[in-house]
Amino acid sequence: MPAALLMLCSTLLFATMGVAVKLASAHYSTGEIVFYRGLVGAVMMAVLARSRGVSLRTPVPGMHFWRSASGVCALTLWFYAIGNLPLATAVTLNYMSSVWMALFLIGGAVLMGATRVDGRLVLTVMVGFAGVVLILRPTIEQNQLWHGLTGLLSGMLSALAYLQVTALGRAGEPEVRVVLYFSIGGVLVGATLAAISGLHAHTLAGAGLLLAIGTLATVAQLLMTRAYAIGRPLVNASLQYLGIVFSFGYGVWLFDDPITGMALSGMALIICAGVGATVLRRKAAPQADAPTAES
Repeated sequence: MPAALLMLCSTLLFATMGVAVKLASAHYSTGEIVFYRGLVGAVMMAVLARSRGVSLRTPVPGMHFWRSASGVCALTLWFYAIGNLPLATAVTLNYMSSVWMALFLIGGAVLMGATRVDGRLVLTVMVGFAGVVLILRPTIEQNQLWHGLTGLLSGMLSALAYLQVTALGRAGEPEVRVVLYFSIGGVLVGATLAAISGLHAHTLAGAGLLLAIGTLATVAQLLMTRAYAIGRPLVNASLQYLGIVFSFGYGVWLFDDPITGMALSGMALIICAGVGATVLRRKAAPQADAPTAES
């Protein structure tokens, strides 16, 4: 399956997960949500790895550690922001990850004395983010500044995690193993935070939300990991903006959010950014490194 289609499916699942996280945050702490999300993911990936005959041993444990550390920290901060900010604001701040990624790649290229990032591709990222702002129009009240900063930091850490996912793919690590170690990291961090904040009793609805979060996030993470393993980071970053379109659709469908001309303009920018990134990826394909990750 091509990276573009993988990202499309992944963003839809992540948008659905965001709705579940917002609902679950009324019943559970951030640590508990992270813990159960990781637990469900670890079980699913262990079963999948066994069925595919994928070994759990890795020749690059250090790379997995740093990928899990940055990814789990980003996830925890994002879930915290979702629980304390309007969903639109939290999602927007997390989608800053693509802008951070572009800045990281450009900065790295400058430090190495060469321009390795296509300026047109960076432009698609910026155009996509402009669309995000038009759709969500986030506002942060003064008493929400701390929560806003955590959301912004989650985006920066997400960018680091995405780049590390790409590096693991280039190193030949199967996405099942990458997602498994990430999920285990979530279990450890979530359990620690939950032990500090305390545990809440389960209800049928709450347990269902936790199961949905873990399942949706794990499948989405698996698809995203594969996409970053075989695609270019900034292309995937542009396509990720389609998740905002899905989130906007959920808002209209589930929460009766109004449809405005500004929001429709933002959706158009996001779609144009995604299409533009895909076109640029195809043009650059002959010069791109061959992917080494196996499914």
